Amino acid sequence: MTIDIATPAMLFPAISLLLLAYTNRFLTLASLIRHFDKGEDSESTQAQIKNLRKRIHYIKRMQETGVFSFFLCVLSMLAIYLSYQLAGNWLFAASLVFLLYSLWQSVLEIRISLDALDVHLQGMDLGRKKK
Repeated sequence: MTIDIATPAMLFPAISLLLLAYTNRFLTLASLIRHFDKGEDSESTQAQIKNLRKRIHYIKRMQETGVFSFFLCVLSMLAIYLSYQLAGNWLFAASLVFLLYSLWQSVLEIRISLDALDVHLQGMDLGRKKK
């Protein structure tokens, strides 16, 4: 199968928007961490800190693999432009694999985010029961 230069070019807006979404998630999480109140050293607080560390790790990997996917996409276009069709095809395929991995990391980070909300809600329940 041969692809032309327009095929990898179609990924540019998608990857760019995806990286923007990842950056927004990172900035939101960074703000949350900076304003995190570690006033008490409870089990809930420790669980939240552990969760935040995991999420930052996943977001870092999401961003790295997303950028690498973008990089491979550009290399693919360059190879096709220089008439290295087979190399362009393989680079584009690799770009798609890294994009898929980046999306999978995003799903895992979302699941961890939901776990964080559960920890927070459990902490709220414990506070309500103490009153």
